[in-house]
Amino acid sequence: MRPTRWLFWGCTALYLGVGLYLTVGQGFVLGDALSRVSAARSVWFSRDPHLAAIGFVFTPLTALVQLPAVLLSHWWPGLTSWAVTGVLMSAPFMAGAVVQIYKIGADRGCPVWLIWTVTAVFALNPMIVFYGGNGMSEASFLAMMCWATRRLIRWCTTDDIHDLLAAGFALGLAYLARYDALAAGLAVTVFVFAVTVLRRGWRNRRAQMRPALLDAVLVGLPTAMAFFVWATVSWLITGQALQQFSSTYGNASILAQSGGGSTDTVDAVLFSAAESLVLGPALPLLVPIAAALAWRRRDLETLAAVVVLTSVLGFATYSYAHGMTFPFLRFYLCALPLMAVLALQLVPAGDPLVERRRGPSGFVRARFAGAPTVPAALAAALVVLTPAVTGASMLSPTLSSQQYALRSVVFPSSTDTSDRRETERRILASFSTERELARYLDALALPEGSVLMDTVYGFAVYTATERPRTFVIPSDQDFTSVLNRPAEHGVQFLLAVPNSGRGESDAVNRRYPTLYETGADIATLELEVPNDGQDQPTWRLYRVL
Repeated sequence: MRPTRWLFWGCTALYLGVGLYLTVGQGFVLGDALSRVSAARSVWFSRDPHLAAIGFVFTPLTALVQLPAVLLSHWWPGLTSWAVTGVLMSAPFMAGAVVQIYKIGADRGCPVWLIWTVTAVFALNPMIVFYGGNGMSEASFLAMMCWATRRLIRWCTTDDIHDLLAAGFALGLAYLARYDALAAGLAVTVFVFAVTVLRRGWRNRRAQMRPALLDAVLVGLPTAMAFFVWATVSWLITGQALQQFSSTYGNASILAQSGGGSTDTVDAVLFSAAESLVLGPALPLLVPIAAALAWRRRDLETLAAVVVLTSVLGFATYSYAHGMTFPFLRFYLCALPLMAVLALQLVPAGDPLVERRRGPSGFVRARFAGAPTVPAALAAALVVLTPAVTGASMLSPTLSSQQYALRSVVFPSSTDTSDRRETERRILASFSTERELARYLDALALPEGSVLMDTVYGFAVYTATERPRTFVIPSDQDFTSVLNRPAEHGVQFLLAVPNSGRGESDAVNRRYPTLYETGADIATLELEVPNDGQDQPTWRLYRVL
């Protein structure tokens, strides 16, 4: 078996094992991952099953890949209640990212020991392990970005149209995983156009514009198509092309309701720089050294890697500085593959690349004479200690607001009664109350369409129930009419959350603003359920009059 196959399946098993331990074993489930599971489940098991139920606020790749596994939740509901289908999705994607890092080193002709060192450091980095096993979109996005980086690096040498098309296809898929890929798609398109023009000479610029434009279109078209097709389908079905910005469930509304965006540009830029550095602490040394060596060797491969990955980091910095996103460490995850690729680029190119069809500007690399011991040792030394830095930073509430509860998983303590430890325990208990609420409602054996709720917070209830058709949710085409006249449509219960913060976007609260406090003269309080999870609402179950 090829080394890459052993590497892929070994990493998949590792990330799958860690993910199952964190989710099923410790109950550590991130809300974004569970909400994607809920979207996939509504496609199969809602009262109105259809593919559009997957939603258009977030890009669809993460949920679409889970559809086959989610189908099995009809027999094993635990697959969705613990976000296991998300783990089954993210583990192989992150393993694919690891394989691409290995192949970048192999394409470069680096020493075998250096390839394995850099690959192992990347694969075992705590952030890579964590996001390889938690069902978030970062795994699929990183896999596509590493694939695009490798293919663009190859194209700089081979000028092979197959490498260019593969890079463009990877960027298109990356957009379907995260919106950040739009920045990378634009940057790569400009880079390819400039490289094609420059390496064919300036004497006859008009004649060179046609192949340059063709190359730019080939690499940029998949991302452009992914953007326009997704926006068009959203507009045709929902009437809104960019729901991420215009919908009450979108990121802009979430920021307004939660107050998570930055208000100081300088502080935001400094914070973004700190986030990139804790993920890639070797970058301040690697970047100038790799740049100097690339200039000396006239090596475009280093620049290709920088263009792909720093465009995402730049977009994350810009977004946070302008108050468009949250201060999450995961948005800067591309610093990790950038560090790994630059470490491999310190070594002079070795064996010639194997290409399918060399382009007119391609060339055969000459094998480097002698063992590149010094740059290889320097590269290994710069990256080998970085997982420790990243791991320590992940336990900081300031730098890692979504991961620091891992301290109570890695270093549990039954005697520590500090406020921080209690907060970590509550984070680990997130969605446990929703699972209990789902069991309570299931035990009532209610008929179809008996419970009406929005999935702003209710997604965790929906993923845990064994009777999903009991619930009326926003993806149902009759949701609005049922919401307006619940009693006439056979609704017996309304699930309500406080009409504040994220609860302001809850459709039930928007229709009945006083429901949570008074019942809005349409229902009486049946049950109040205090929440064990951190930043999770106290639920109220109202019986419809």
